[in-house]
Amino acid sequence: MALPADQLRQVLSQSLSPDVTTRQNAERALLSSQTSQGHALTVLRLVSSNDAADGPVRQSAAVHFKNMVKKGWAPDPDDEDAKKFLVPSSDRDMIKNNLVELMCTVPPQIQAQCSESISLIAAHDFPQKWDNLLPDLISRFGNPNWAVVNGVLLTANSIFKRFRYVQRSDALYADILYVLQRVQEPLTQLFTTITQQLDAHANNIQELTARLEALRSINRIFYSLNYQDLPEYFEDHMKEWMVGFAKLLEYKNPILVDNDEELTPGPIDNVQVSVVQNLNLYGNKDEEPFLPYLPQFTTLVWNLLMTVTPHTKHDALATISIRFLSSLIGKLMHRKLFEEMGTLREIVGRIVIPNLTLREIDQERFEDDPAEFILSDMESSDTESRRKCTQELLRAMCRQFEVETTSICAEHVTQMLGQFAADKSKWEMKDVAIHLMLGVAIRAESAQFGVSQVNDGINIMDFFSTHVYTELQETDMKVRPMLKATSIKFVSIFRNQFSKEQFCGLLPLLIAHLGSPDVVVHTYAASAIEKMLTSKVDGPNNTKVAKVSGADLKPFLGNLFNALFTIVENWDLNENEYVMKCIMRSLNVAKDDLLDVVSIVLEKLTSALGVVAKNPKNPQYNHFLFESIAVLIRAVCSKDSAHTSAFEHFLFPPFQTILQMDVVEFTPYVFQLLAQILEFRPEGAGLGDGYTSLFPPLLTPTLWERKSNVPALSRLIVAYLGKGAKDIVPHLMGILGVFQKLVSSKANEQFAFDLLRAIVMYMPQEAFMPRMKDIFQILLMKLQHGKTPKFVGLVTHFFALFIGKFGSQGYLDQLNQIQPGLGLMLLGQVWIPRLQSASPTRLEAKTQVVGLTKLLCETPALLTDTNGQQIWSQILASAVKIVISPDSHLTGVTDDDNDNDAEIGYDASFSLLHFAKRPAVDAFPEVQDAGAALAKSMQTICASHPGVFAPLIQQGLSVDPKLSSGFQSLCQKSGVHLA
Repeated sequence: MALPADQLRQVLSQSLSPDVTTRQNAERALLSSQTSQGHALTVLRLVSSNDAADGPVRQSAAVHFKNMVKKGWAPDPDDEDAKKFLVPSSDRDMIKNNLVELMCTVPPQIQAQCSESISLIAAHDFPQKWDNLLPDLISRFGNPNWAVVNGVLLTANSIFKRFRYVQRSDALYADILYVLQRVQEPLTQLFTTITQQLDAHANNIQELTARLEALRSINRIFYSLNYQDLPEYFEDHMKEWMVGFAKLLEYKNPILVDNDEELTPGPIDNVQVSVVQNLNLYGNKDEEPFLPYLPQFTTLVWNLLMTVTPHTKHDALATISIRFLSSLIGKLMHRKLFEEMGTLREIVGRIVIPNLTLREIDQERFEDDPAEFILSDMESSDTESRRKCTQELLRAMCRQFEVETTSICAEHVTQMLGQFAADKSKWEMKDVAIHLMLGVAIRAESAQFGVSQVNDGINIMDFFSTHVYTELQETDMKVRPMLKATSIKFVSIFRNQFSKEQFCGLLPLLIAHLGSPDVVVHTYAASAIEKMLTSKVDGPNNTKVAKVSGADLKPFLGNLFNALFTIVENWDLNENEYVMKCIMRSLNVAKDDLLDVVSIVLEKLTSALGVVAKNPKNPQYNHFLFESIAVLIRAVCSKDSAHTSAFEHFLFPPFQTILQMDVVEFTPYVFQLLAQILEFRPEGAGLGDGYTSLFPPLLTPTLWERKSNVPALSRLIVAYLGKGAKDIVPHLMGILGVFQKLVSSKANEQFAFDLLRAIVMYMPQEAFMPRMKDIFQILLMKLQHGKTPKFVGLVTHFFALFIGKFGSQGYLDQLNQIQPGLGLMLLGQVWIPRLQSASPTRLEAKTQVVGLTKLLCETPALLTDTNGQQIWSQILASAVKIVISPDSHLTGVTDDDNDNDAEIGYDASFSLLHFAKRPAVDAFPEVQDAGAALAKSMQTICASHPGVFAPLIQQGLSVDPKLSSGFQSLCQKSGVHLA
């Protein structure tokens, strides 16, 4: 029931209370009433209150409303929890009709919440269900109150952002066209009007700031509307926009510049960033109408780069401007703009080197905020920094002017290294020299695999030996630590260019740098070792093999693990994901040599787990920690399954603590590792006391309501069925209850079928067969009301498995007792069409062929009439199609595991542990070759029914010549001759 206004005001006030109990009670009251009709409208009335004393309550109400919209406007249909927060449909039109007006009348901090609420609703309803939103916003473009104008522009910008970075589609273009037809003209008029007004208010900070803020939003809207394609209107009115952009790039006003401010960009900086972003968009698209303006804007952006300071406040402007020049200089069509040697020298001397040079803020971050430094500087980071963009500029220059750019940079490198040689305190010069080399030496690279192609004009190994190696040999970790970090980064980036012998020579030096007190240095060392261990070289038969083997790593294992765990166990340091990733990778490479160290390593990992479980902060670190445990389990137990008891002894106590404390971030990992250990238990050993006592709580419904638990829990139940199905027969009804819950959800139906297949494969037949009619009815209900290609694939896979295990008659009997003739109808209308449209692969393909073969050979009901005979022929065609298709990989168990270079990491929805993956299980190991078994079965039935099957075979295979020739080849290969 909706709370009355006075009571709601009181509850919102209590939600701000410092007392935990009061606050939690208030939050529960808000949750219980938010789906009540009229509650949202009462909240908005409170937001609109003009009572000054209500300020905090209004803010709280605005946040509460935004959260209601976020959770309850368009909840995921598969998320049962989200449906509890659904905003009543009776309130929705009233909300949409009043929200824009409300946003325009409230203070700025509340306006921001209202604006975000509008954007959240628009993401689902606009434009089809909210056709008055855009006219409502546009009508306020001319409002005399700049707070209103900027509010509607920010909201429009937030709504139109969805036109960027999405797949092109007719629906997307229809929405863009809808918006363009309404907003392009008033937006252009507003842009030109405000641009012209700047000079008239040159001495009024407040008026100028408001207008520049509006211009920034307009430019971001322009970016969204032009992102997919250049609209005709903007092509026709390009001059107005380009004139305005040029004016804004040249605009200067000292009253808006705070020379003492080093961190936060000013209003002019922000608007100029937005202009250059638009120029960059057009430059990358090579739009012909934009080309005449390019020389002017190249000069303007160049001039801008000459004036930016090294301060953080100009980082965004510097990086986007450098990116704009990079996009032009790297293209042949713009070569003439840059081909003068003097121009190239100017770029290197006045843009490249200043933006590669370490600043005071960089040195402060290195020492005081190493995580931020690493994020902006690390080779594989997505964060843009001046240095990264500048090195991209150098690479773009080398695409068109490689010889000239290399020569110019070599001159600077020689000069800088000479300065350093003369005065070791000028280590920053050497740092810039190394970064210049990183910029010009690389022709092609990827973050995951490193440099694949280098500049022929540079001897990388010679430069490394002469200038980089010496820095790594310095044993005093306090000497030039930033230069050490750069030198290690050089090794990491050029890891593919080092031979195995060179890397093994470098490894002791990198291990020594793990002992550096500087977080950046020991992090870079760990990352470099980890990346080296994933590096590959050419192997036999066009394969790639690991450059560094376990045998190569073995002599260094003791020192390596000691150094890595010294960092992990230093509780004064933050959890370091790069160090834990290095531990994970080292364990995997050394997997054959871990028996001697497994106890000590496992003890240290469980100790680290106990610490982070109290307060999980770094999801990547946590993920690599659990992966490291998974590597140990797999490496040791795959050699001797008796070791599972030791892992149970070590891991059950911390795992039980995590489950009892309900550490939600860790429970999916615990379930995966429990499954992995259970799968490795010796055959015939049963479940053991620990696993037996753990099973009943796993069926608790609340555990399955958490989406992130479902994949791991279902995997664990499957492991229980695989190892001790007889022991958990008493819990079958509970497992089937879980199955029914999962199969009702599109997001979880695949896990439902994992359970169902495991029941059929492992449980005693007499336990589940009495329930099969109910199971088939549940599946048929879903087929009738929620049929999707994915579900059809899952259900037909199960049908094939069921027939393979219990014969085709068992399948037909189960379905025919629900409805006579249902089995054949499903074959003709669901199963065969699925196989015709999309062939299964690998073990599912094998299961299908085994099941289809039994249908062909054990189903006399198919031969009683022409319809049945046609279905028989189609079944044969489907089976042959799977067998002869090279995409089926019928004999392949699974994809190749590239453990050494697999990209492993945390995923917010569900983090699958790569090293704990369930091995693929062949449901029919007794069938060595499903294709040969099909051919031999055909031979048997043809011999036992002369003249009956030959015309049906011909009828089935005549639809495609490939089927006929493929089947003949299959018979010859299998030594089969059909009578």
